[in-house]
Amino acid sequence: MASLPPRLFSPGAGASPPALTGRAAQQAVLLRCLADLKLGASPPHDVVLIGPRGNGKTALLNWFQGVCERSEKPVDVLRLTPRDVPMPDALVERLAPRRGLGRLIPRKLAIGAESRYNGRAHRNLTEELVARCRKRPLAVLLDEAHTLDVDVGGTLLNASQIVRGAGSFLLVLAGTPGLIAHFGAMEASFWGRLGQGRLGVGLLEGRAAAEALTEPLAAHDVSIDDDALRAVLAHSQRYPYFIQLWGDALWQRHLATGAKVLTTADTAAIEPLVTSVVAEYYQDRRSELDAEGLAQAARAVARVFQNGATATDHDIDDALAGASVDEPSDRVATREALNRLGYIWCPPGQQPPIVWSPGIPSLMAYVLDRAK
Repeated sequence: MASLPPRLFSPGAGASPPALTGRAAQQAVLLRCLADLKLGASPPHDVVLIGPRGNGKTALLNWFQGVCERSEKPVDVLRLTPRDVPMPDALVERLAPRRGLGRLIPRKLAIGAESRYNGRAHRNLTEELVARCRKRPLAVLLDEAHTLDVDVGGTLLNASQIVRGAGSFLLVLAGTPGLIAHFGAMEASFWGRLGQGRLGVGLLEGRAAAEALTEPLAAHDVSIDDDALRAVLAHSQRYPYFIQLWGDALWQRHLATGAKVLTTADTAAIEPLVTSVVAEYYQDRRSELDAEGLAQAARAVARVFQNGATATDHDIDDALAGASVDEPSDRVATREALNRLGYIWCPPGQQPPIVWSPGIPSLMAYVLDRAK
């Protein structure tokens, strides 16, 4: 039986790209935090990766996990999702698990309370996590943090602040722009004290987007000519998920035809396939707007971006006012809701006036087209 060709690109939720490009700034912050851990210290801040879906936050977590695990000095890595810790009681078992027979003894777990079960005192998350991190550095990586239970999140954020002052500990969270508001419900000061740990993950720059396609192909002696590359980058909008879709389609085209240099004839042949997948993706995103009653507001905002690549708060508020969002407080809430869904986006750390960009530029055109 002939062996299958390699799966070069892997478009999909959480899949790591074959070439992680354009994220040098984010990687530098994470590597500096790892250097602190390897010295037995805690970084001065936790880290939050924040951006619209499909921009590669999970890929960055995958990369950092691998770097930690390959470190010449031992650093423990614990990878979690909100489903792993649905309640605060689950945190202590996941972050400071018991060893041996002790794990078989039934206990009522409690955090910050004076409860007892079968005569045994409760386990305290902060105390046990400090004890663990004094023995060996620990990095906790938590994806999809915007869906984290508020009580779980508040407990974790408060514990992290204390543990980093007593042991060698790092918390890395990744989530959509809605995570910022979610932090407010968990622990109001957390977002503000992150400092350099607030890392935006948005669209790739032009060169990085091109390298994400060309480098994996070049490793297999396949290239794409300049005209074809420009066409692919224009269609993908430099959006990492779409770049991976195009990369996979180009690779499959090479396997089917044997072409070593892919041209505009090849991109034209595979564009309908890519477009159909993109349309399904846009339909899912548009359904979210419909479900939250934001479709009319989204169309109004989309018209703003027809005149340029960016917009200010004032531009968006004017558009919303024209869409019958009359009260200023309602316009602010609508703008925040569109941001939470990644429809509009601004990197963290901006000072007023805030400049907004489309989360996925061509989604704007799709929403307007569906309104006709």
